[in-house]
Amino acid sequence: MPAETPFDFSVLPDAAASAFRDQSETMRKMLKGVDEMRNLRRSDLEIGTSPKELVYQDGHLRVFRYAPVLPPERLLAPLLIVYSLVNRYDMIDLQPDRSIARRLLELGADLYVIDWGYPTATDRWKTIEDHVDAIGDCVDVVRKRHNVEALDVLGICQGGFFTLCYAATHPERVRNLITMIVPVDFDRDQTLMAKLSRATDVDRMVDTLGNVPGRLIAQQFLMRSPFQQHIQKYADLVDLFDDHEGLLTFLRMEKWIADSPDHPGETFRRWIKDCYQENRLVKGTFTLDGRAVDLGCIMMPILNLYGERDDIVEPASSAALRSYVGSRDFTERSFPVGHIGMYVSGKTQKLLPATIAEWLEARA
Repeated sequence: MPAETPFDFSVLPDAAASAFRDQSETMRKMLKGVDEMRNLRRSDLEIGTSPKELVYQDGHLRVFRYAPVLPPERLLAPLLIVYSLVNRYDMIDLQPDRSIARRLLELGADLYVIDWGYPTATDRWKTIEDHVDAIGDCVDVVRKRHNVEALDVLGICQGGFFTLCYAATHPERVRNLITMIVPVDFDRDQTLMAKLSRATDVDRMVDTLGNVPGRLIAQQFLMRSPFQQHIQKYADLVDLFDDHEGLLTFLRMEKWIADSPDHPGETFRRWIKDCYQENRLVKGTFTLDGRAVDLGCIMMPILNLYGERDDIVEPASSAALRSYVGSRDFTERSFPVGHIGMYVSGKTQKLLPATIAEWLEARA
């Protein structure tokens, strides 16, 4: 068959020719995208692939130890990461070139992480006390493995709030404390998420639903920027069909966003009422089993990290921590990214893990 003759755009008016070229290019990308998607394998979209071993399990809660990269004599003290109940911990290890975990391992971290798992219907009665106690169990497991009296702990977002509660009530068990994008003074948080939380009839929600569906929480997060999250990013996806690695990153992110465990009902009830609606932690009226949580009891060294463009946890809410803890060794670092950017932004991949490793090494 004779070769097709390329279309001669010169026969069209300039504006029409430009529009026709754009449409043709879009169609080419979409056809390429069909091939790209057709050839994807399930393994291409795996996240959290850094080697690790299971060292502790209690029901659906698990603790993993990442395989160290450096020889034992060059390792830092063990570091336990406490992630949020919202979404999954593997955001710290999205893919090899966007992985806080891998960068920390390369810098000598002996890294452990708590996997909260997927709550079942019976977990609706689990309280914040239960989760703080679980952190204590995990800390004890790692302490005994390494024969140390106190542990370095990194708490992230809601997991960081729980970690603050643990550090305040068990300061002898925490050697160095790192908090990352952690809400502290909830009155200073004027993000959409905070305003929605303050307006929520959480008693009716939990009494009706039991566990709060992960999909519902995920949709609230997406409503921060509905046009971008529901339309624009998928329209822009066409341009990624020419960027294989960029497409894989996008799809892995989408997989992580969609993987939203349900939230234990009683924990959610108190998280919203005591924190967002009544701001009890900084007022000194937040309690665990009737005992007030006094942030002034946190005397160990603290490294507080937050994103300057965070629209989930207001930077001012995180930065307020300095005003309430008793520690005299307090370091604060901010990064020019948003909430998710703290994990995956190219701007933070070297700077944030290096900040953590250098801070810990100086206190070894």
